[in-house]
Amino acid sequence: MSTLDAPDAGLDIGSSAADVERRRRLRRMRTVASSLLVLAAVLYVLTRDEDGFLGYVNAGAEAAMVGAIADWFAVTALFRHPLGLPIPHTAIIPRRKESLGASLQEFVTENFLREDVVRERILGADPARRAGAWLAAGRHAERVVDEGARMGARALARVKADDVSAVVTDALIPRLLEEPLSPMAGQALGEVVAERAHTGLVDLTLAELHRWLLKNEDEVTGIVVERAPWWTPQWVDDRVAVRLHGEAVRWVGEILDDQDHRARHALNHWLEDLSADLQHDPETQERAERLKQRVLTQPQVAKTSIAIWDALRRAFIGSLEDPDGLVRRRALEELRVLAERLQTDEALGERVDLAVADAASYVVDRYGSEVATIISATVNRWDGKETAQRIELHVGRDLQFIRINGTVVGALAGLVIHTLSDVL
Repeated sequence: MSTLDAPDAGLDIGSSAADVERRRRLRRMRTVASSLLVLAAVLYVLTRDEDGFLGYVNAGAEAAMVGAIADWFAVTALFRHPLGLPIPHTAIIPRRKESLGASLQEFVTENFLREDVVRERILGADPARRAGAWLAAGRHAERVVDEGARMGARALARVKADDVSAVVTDALIPRLLEEPLSPMAGQALGEVVAERAHTGLVDLTLAELHRWLLKNEDEVTGIVVERAPWWTPQWVDDRVAVRLHGEAVRWVGEILDDQDHRARHALNHWLEDLSADLQHDPETQERAERLKQRVLTQPQVAKTSIAIWDALRRAFIGSLEDPDGLVRRRALEELRVLAERLQTDEALGERVDLAVADAASYVVDRYGSEVATIISATVNRWDGKETAQRIELHVGRDLQFIRINGTVVGALAGLVIHTLSDVL
């Protein structure tokens, strides 16, 4: 038995609990394999030059020593030079660690990081249902919301006003000034009108205008009287002002209550024409661009944008940091509903599973080879001795069975050969 079979030989790395357990098991198997070699040597010495039954024992012990030493040499040669002698074709792993890392990388890429393998594995794992069950169990949903809110608040808090100002003044506004926005605005306006998405805004505007007219009759009539000719009698001005106010309230109310009112159709037609002109009429496009230039070059635009962002940021941070805030409560409610749907809605579960599988397949197909380079890069970063130590720590215990099997098989082969010699 060489010093390489000592308990700590070649095992300098690994301090985790798993590595400590691997090291203990490897030492134990080394001791067993080396003890068999010692036992065979002792039996060989004790039965030397004996005949009969002891002759068979001697032959078996001799062959067992040969098998044990040969397999010890083979196992040891993988990781280091046996007995420290620079014998050719030994210390294979330290000398060829680069090619070993490349081969391992190629093996993982060809057999594991494949689109079909990853897709099949993910779809078989049923990620949607399992995610829903996990969110619904215990306080997992609350933990997700708490962690997400904490991360969101910290991220927003790190955004400095100077950074936002630089983005708005140095990047956003110059880009908007440079890029023609009329065709894009016209197309967006056309989509809004086609989908009647502006109806809610029109209703809100009409409702507020109707409410304001009802509450400010004196102010409206005062404006009308003030604009009346100087030569009309006061009582005429008052009656005209009251009549105009009443007609305005009635007309706005009719438009608000009637979705098919002529004024609504007129507004829709005007918006449709404006959308078409913004996309195709050069004169309208030029006027729109001049308006854009005048608005965006106002210094107050940048200041106002930054102020609005800062106000929204502070409000959102405050809501995220409040455990009972509306944002957290709403997020928790939606997360619980999602957890329930992921477990019960088969169509949603299939869509989520397919989306996860598609995303993973895309990553593997696009970046799988780059991900696998982590293996070769890590192995190349180790020196030869460290590579051998790490690999031996993980597979060395199983390799000791080769030594044990070599000892046993050698003994059996020696007995067979000795028996055949006697018979012949």
